[in-house]
Amino acid sequence: MGGVRHFIDLDRLEGRTLRSILDKAAAMKRGRNGAPKGAPDHDKPLAGRVLAMIFEKASTRTRLSFDIAMRQLGGEGIVMNAADLQIGRGESASDTAKVLSRYVDAIMIRTHKSAMLEEMVANATVPVINGLTDDSHPCQLMADVLTFEEKKGPIAGKVVTWSGDGNNVARSWVHAAVRFDFELRLACPEPLSPSAEILDWARREGGRVRLVHDARAAAAGADAVVTDAWVSMGQKAGDRHNLLKPFQVDRHVMAAAKPDAVFMHCLPAHRGEEVTAEVIDGPQSIVFDEAENRLHAQKGILAWCMA
Repeated sequence: MGGVRHFIDLDRLEGRTLRSILDKAAAMKRGRNGAPKGAPDHDKPLAGRVLAMIFEKASTRTRLSFDIAMRQLGGEGIVMNAADLQIGRGESASDTAKVLSRYVDAIMIRTHKSAMLEEMVANATVPVINGLTDDSHPCQLMADVLTFEEKKGPIAGKVVTWSGDGNNVARSWVHAAVRFDFELRLACPEPLSPSAEILDWARREGGRVRLVHDARAAAAGADAVVTDAWVSMGQKAGDRHNLLKPFQVDRHVMAAAKPDAVFMHCLPAHRGEEVTAEVIDGPQSIVFDEAENRLHAQKGILAWCMA
């Protein structure tokens, strides 16, 4: 990587590095002291820096959190839809990365295939940040861990239950379980379970990750219950709703968890599908704290990448 600090996936960084990023994020959040959201932090650590943000996929939280993060850090962000760039007309990701490296100080990309992200990493001379791919969503997990620890204390040794599709967010939860040392129970239908590859990686790393096929059993005694949409962007519904209906997070699933367990969801949510309105709008839900913490986690990531 030639000394460039890329933020690609949680499994590529040591736990202590990820912990330092979260500690910095939490400190910067505390340091805001109620300042207006558009006001820069007092030390403006990224003054003069520019972040290019490429969106091949639609976004609300990723777009806003990175944009506002750069403003609060004293820098600037440029939002670009992939369809508006030459990359949308056939220019290679490698050429795009080389050109952007001459103009900006870091690149964030939210794309479908991880191959495009990897090609940009291989050719950029500035940090590249994974804003989401079909394979993983590491920035989301940094915000999730930050939020969990604000509500429940250190996540190490705790139990987190994932109920639903074994998708890109679930894969990043596996990475997080290993790097932050907590137990993860994955309740997924057999056809939509995480790959054997990611589960084998977790075992090799000594992670406490277990795959089951019963949502209530997986939630028994859990400190947090997490889910995500049944149909992700670009996917066809097919038979997903029938497969995933038994894994809906409802009051019965939450009742199996600890009385003070929290409910988490990366949003956008579909009430009546992966979660009932009773749960996501209830007192155990911390989904909007998660959404807010995307901003603060992003600030920690950006500060680390451009330190």
